[in-house]
Amino acid sequence: MNPNIKALSRIASSDERTIVGLMSGTSVDGLDIAVCKIWGSGKSTKVNVTHHTTIPYTPEFKTAVAQIFSIKHADLELVTLLHAHIARVHAGMVLSALRSWGFQASNIDLIASHGQTIYHAPKFMHPQSAYGNATLQIGDGDIISTATGIITISDFRQKHIAAGGEGAPLALYGDTILFASETENRILLNMGGIANFTYLPAGQTTHVISTDVGPANTLIDGYVKANYNGLNYDSNGEIASSGIIHEAFVNAVLAHPFFNAAFPKTVGPELFNQEFIEAACKTAGIVSIPHQDMVASLSYITAHVITDGIHKVVGDASKKVVVYASGGGIHNAYIMQQLQNLYSNASFKNLETLGVHPDAKEAVLFAVLANEAVAGSPTLSMGKISFPQ
Repeated sequence: MNPNIKALSRIASSDERTIVGLMSGTSVDGLDIAVCKIWGSGKSTKVNVTHHTTIPYTPEFKTAVAQIFSIKHADLELVTLLHAHIARVHAGMVLSALRSWGFQASNIDLIASHGQTIYHAPKFMHPQSAYGNATLQIGDGDIISTATGIITISDFRQKHIAAGGEGAPLALYGDTILFASETENRILLNMGGIANFTYLPAGQTTHVISTDVGPANTLIDGYVKANYNGLNYDSNGEIASSGIIHEAFVNAVLAHPFFNAAFPKTVGPELFNQEFIEAACKTAGIVSIPHQDMVASLSYITAHVITDGIHKVVGDASKKVVVYASGGGIHNAYIMQQLQNLYSNASFKNLETLGVHPDAKEAVLFAVLANEAVAGSPTLSMGKISFPQ
């Protein structure tokens, strides 16, 4: 037997696996790394996150990725170069984190690497009638596995595309495995660049819904970077708190067809960007708006699209639901207060109350998907396997 296959077989048949989950999101601010001890598979999965961190990207790295990120016409040479370079950077970050925690590469069974999304193209967003849904993540798994000496599973989203999906959100699978409850109606909310959630009705698996709902931080961060020198985001919602919500602008944004499209659906910065803000201003007849009012309006829109989506999936307005939040948006007090104002019948809690740190959640979810790929049911097998040799 090929030694690589033999090693994979040993890992798959073991009672316990140690998997490092990696996530780099649309904010492109750093790499989330989570070391997960995982037992079992499917509904019997148990996860203990022993270590986690986020290693920030250098300004040079961010600048390079920004040249090809969510851009329809990008430099193909740079795309090719970054496919390898991102993998090398991520591998170095993994090894550095493992050393700081006292791990050897031999202590780790698998790496689960999401890679860096550079373009997301669900069918509704492109006019190419001959083509379907597509998405592209770069950061080659072979380079990561060779550089670290650890079997790496990557490129998870392509199986979702192959099965007829849009490649996102994949949180449905990990959320269902880790967080379903027999007694509590739960929303697992993630507020990264894009807001998405999974609805887990108490004691059910047939009415589970996982979907993007609209912008979370991507419009806010982009606007703050463009208009506030030296700032990359609205820390704790302080700018929004000083502004006034501009109703005409909000209405112009919410009139976009995306918000009335049926669930599930996906979207990205390819739609929600600074050009989108300018178009909404033109639609609303706005010549200028104070910066703090724009940030307040964008932050309100984030809360509105989330709570409107929750209302749609829950249906019964009197039904109690608990929302467990993660992602950068949880650090924005203005957005969190708006969420509670707009959905008074829900309890909004930090995901950490369920035992997973909110900043580690997405990395953990990809570790779970890697676990399913090697030890789970064949009905849920995402990702491509790369061996070190």
